[in-house]
Amino acid sequence: MPGAAYDAVKRFWDAQNSRDYVSLVDLFTDDATAEDEAVGSFKGKDQILAFMSQMAEELPKRGLHFEAQEIQGDDEIAWAKWVAVYADGRRFEGVGVYKVRDGKIAYYRDYHALPRQGA
Repeated sequence: MPGAAYDAVKRFWDAQNSRDYVSLVDLFTDDATAEDEAVGSFKGKDQILAFMSQMAEELPKRGLHFEAQEIQGDDEIAWAKWVAVYADGRRFEGVGVYKVRDGKIAYYRDYHALPRQGA
């Protein structure tokens, strides 16, 4: 049965699906960590906000957006299967893993296979 972690991650993807990246920072705890193998690790809301602000600026330039395909979770742990879609139709898939504390995301890590050059 879905719980607090599911709810937090659902709110995260509702904002991300609408490309409202900057508002995502409000869903994180003050001491949260967000990690992505392609871009690095961000600790605390200030670093996460800087990263989300950069996403808000860069992703439209690249013609790239993300869509959640499935979200599952309980009160403390959740995951989301997602797809990144470029304007030209190229896509790549990934999974986000989330730890939630007091209804906010305390840890977020994306795992994905980036598209190959020329693919």
